[in-house]
Amino acid sequence: MQAGHGHGSKPASLAGYLEAMTRAILTAGISWTVVESKWEGIRGAFEGFDVEKVAAFTSADIDRLMADTRVIRNRRKLKAIVDNASRLIALDKGPGGLAGYLRSHGDYKETVADLKHDFSFLGDSTAHMFLVMVGEPVPSWEEWRSDHPGVRGGPHHGVDT
Repeated sequence: MQAGHGHGSKPASLAGYLEAMTRAILTAGISWTVVESKWEGIRGAFEGFDVEKVAAFTSADIDRLMADTRVIRNRRKLKAIVDNASRLIALDKGPGGLAGYLRSHGDYKETVADLKHDFSFLGDSTAHMFLVMVGEPVPSWEEWRSDHPGVRGGPHHGVDT
């Protein structure tokens, strides 16, 4: 196991965690180049990933985002981002904050299992990408992929493991 590199540094705030999680969620099933080309617009639409503001988004805000050409207009993913902002806030209130939550598991597989349970739209590969981006210990891409033979493609764009 090694810590992620590239984007992989611990975020200074919950906004950084939400931004990393959002990037992982939005790139699932979509070309990373599409997500990258829209990223500044996505950041603007999500209030700079301010978790308090995003957590307060209503169904009317989701409707507004669905009409916003700056974002990836997938209602389920947009709602997941809002729900995940609320969950980040709740977990950050626990012992050690969000970093404490991420490090409270016995190993990588337990961390991923909890992430998949606690957050919307995080699966095996998106949880791996998220953990790499926030500088948490992860298996190398090759090691991870050997445990997930159905996964196609290479390492996550912009993230070295």
